[in-house]
Amino acid sequence: MRIFKFGGASVKDAEGIKNVVNVLQTVGHENTLLVVSAMGKTTNAMEVVVKNYFEDKSKLNASFQEIIDYHNDILIALFENEKHPVFQKVKGLIEQVQGFLAWNKSPKYSFVYDQVVGYGELISTTILSTYFSEVGIKNKWLDVRDYIKTDDSYREGSVNWDATQKNIAENIDQSCLNITQGFLGSDDNNFTTTLGREGSDYTAAIFAYCLNAASVTIWKDVPGVLNADPRYFENPELLNRISYREAIELAFYGASVIHPKTLQPLQRKEIPLHVKSFINPKEDGTVVMKGKGITPNVPCFIVKKNQILMKLSSLDFSFIVEENISEIFKLFSDNRMKVDLIQNSAISFSVCVENKFNKLDDLLKILKSKFKVTHYEDVSLYTIRHFNEKAIASLQNGKEVLLEQRTQETVQLVVK
Repeated sequence: MRIFKFGGASVKDAEGIKNVVNVLQTVGHENTLLVVSAMGKTTNAMEVVVKNYFEDKSKLNASFQEIIDYHNDILIALFENEKHPVFQKVKGLIEQVQGFLAWNKSPKYSFVYDQVVGYGELISTTILSTYFSEVGIKNKWLDVRDYIKTDDSYREGSVNWDATQKNIAENIDQSCLNITQGFLGSDDNNFTTTLGREGSDYTAAIFAYCLNAASVTIWKDVPGVLNADPRYFENPELLNRISYREAIELAFYGASVIHPKTLQPLQRKEIPLHVKSFINPKEDGTVVMKGKGITPNVPCFIVKKNQILMKLSSLDFSFIVEENISEIFKLFSDNRMKVDLIQNSAISFSVCVENKFNKLDDLLKILKSKFKVTHYEDVSLYTIRHFNEKAIASLQNGKEVLLEQRTQETVQLVVK
């Protein structure tokens, strides 16, 4: 059994869907389960629906119409005949969302979010499954909510592995092509839940674990995992092979490799994860698997922009000790500041944080009442795994280095 995951970019329009067919015809689709995301930016559009439901119901119809028009354009390009049953299927799914919002009484944003946003995946897989049948690829459409069970932590569902394992192992026909949704599950009351960040990749890993799959392949619009983000670094190199541990390390420092929660179930059963191009499906791409380090062994560059660097010291020049650090971290937690780097000495403590929820002013007010604080806004945190001096010099060129920290394999620089 193989698990393939196709993200929103791969099914963003009719040509993308036709290309998925080409990928399957190129690499085969026997004994395969497809996990598919919502089309293009549909999740964002669904989020607008939720926002309008809570903040401005007069805009609800317009936000729905945008989603309807987008999918209708794809349907017309694929099926031409507007009397094809798939048009009614998609219309019915939209009407289910509208019906839910009409009778819903819950004021809980996260609950409503999960009941609405997941319809992007239900629509995309309905269209894909129908089109596959139209072009002669026999398949079975599965509602993932019947298989992946979670608790009721809406927007960040925690998987009930025992129930999920039983559902998948006993009810999936491994001899055919199956198509299901990424990102979704359901709780004990059969309300829809979502799996949080990188939820579709995680879905693929869950199915792989429960089916003892031979492999997982994530199909992307890049040739595989690169040693640097081409948006910020010139001439990135393709990494042919990455160990599970190395992939988790890279993800920890902020690389858009694979989320650790996706890797953990695969690592437990040593299921290899391939990252390949849906544009050039015959190319090898990258494989994440058991082993050591990366191949080729080159520096890997990661950057986090719009960071805040804070340098704290005691008002009376006394030591910064455990009690102070504990208090500081509680304040970071209370103000939802994500800590990306820490460095301390006897009388000072430096930390690089992400001000994702715009709580900086509140935090600084409290910190300055207890410590001497210097802070720098809009700095960049660069991380180099497997660094060498040439790699460090390439980042330092023309930049003011505010903080540097090295371990055996990693160097981090905060620069202005």
